[in-house]
Amino acid sequence: MPLRAKVASSVSRTAAALSRAAGRGDGSVIGGWIGLKIDPDLLAHLSAGRAIALVSGTNGKTTTTRLTAAAVGVLGRVATNSFGANMPTGHTSALAKAGSTPYAVLEVDEHYLAQVVEATDPHVVALLNLSRDQLDRAKEVAMMAQLWRAALARHPEVRVVANADDPMVVWAATPPADPAQGHVPPHVTWFSAGQRWHDDSWVCPECGSTIQRSGDQWWCAGCPLRRPEPQWTVEDDGVLDPTGAWHKVQLQIPGKVNLGNAATALAVAAEFGVRPVDAVVRLGTVTSVAGRYAQVNRDGRNIRLLLAKNPASWLEAFDMADEAPTLLSINARDPDGLDTSWLYDVDFAPLRGRQVLITGDRAYDLAVRLDVNGVPFQHVRSFTEAIHSVPPGRLEVIANYTAFQDIRAELDRVN
Repeated sequence: MPLRAKVASSVSRTAAALSRAAGRGDGSVIGGWIGLKIDPDLLAHLSAGRAIALVSGTNGKTTTTRLTAAAVGVLGRVATNSFGANMPTGHTSALAKAGSTPYAVLEVDEHYLAQVVEATDPHVVALLNLSRDQLDRAKEVAMMAQLWRAALARHPEVRVVANADDPMVVWAATPPADPAQGHVPPHVTWFSAGQRWHDDSWVCPECGSTIQRSGDQWWCAGCPLRRPEPQWTVEDDGVLDPTGAWHKVQLQIPGKVNLGNAATALAVAAEFGVRPVDAVVRLGTVTSVAGRYAQVNRDGRNIRLLLAKNPASWLEAFDMADEAPTLLSINARDPDGLDTSWLYDVDFAPLRGRQVLITGDRAYDLAVRLDVNGVPFQHVRSFTEAIHSVPPGRLEVIANYTAFQDIRAELDRVN
């Protein structure tokens, strides 16, 4: 690297280490921020010489990134932003901290994907899903799909691993050829991870006609856009690869959605030459992801932490949670988005019949929504009060981003 980049990288690592030592966080943002101030091209310099995979989408990025890093680890050392700092500052910090590695797997905020593709020249990009999120500041879903599509059109050499079940992702992953620019559609490998949340993909992004559905299939009523045939598919408790071979997946993290994330990880790892039979063993080593799915015993309660930040992820969280007392915590700070109207897109009916507790900065917003849904609840003012309000045994905790971090902090930042 140029001397300036070397200095910036060294300062980045030092700043991150000081942040951790001072108890001000894991340093995954401040180190990159300072490094990029010294050298605005630091991310590009740190990316040079590495085979890089980028993982983006509205939901499941952090988990899929951790699974993919484990799978690619079959080949050698992998740099990754394991704490979920998914903007360029986080990527810069992660690569600087890792030092020289042949591979990197980076989670990327969907808004920053185009910028990070430009900076890192990735070998492969994984596109998971697109749905509404952070309504007060995020782009409308079709606009996000258009940004992805334009970014991939500018980089036809990038290999793409994309979710065949999401119409927005399929459209974004297959930009049309542009003979004038020499652009051709990229190499795309399709996986099937399912799409339980459909309310952001009823309208075709290509022509505006309705999306029709039957079983696993979907198609546009007015143009040729339709579900492609996936090469990687979840089947029972395993994954079918492109050769038709079935691989049993034994995960230590819950939920059918994570089988889909595992299929994605196997597909991305295969783009680096990793055999599924070798990669699948590594997936079982992932036990929790930046606190997600972690289980902690406290005062006779077995507490499990689940992150849910938008309607699609709450639907999956309800599927993962056991029939047990459940604490819901909602904040509306800057990282969450200030608008809580998305609560009315969530069906809380699956919580009927269990003890439900609510807390967080916006607990009263949640209280109104649960009352509308006919779900009885108890308001508690703190996580400690919640623990003492339920009998010994399992306590499920479902929280959005900053509420989740608050609870992690009360549990001594469990990972």
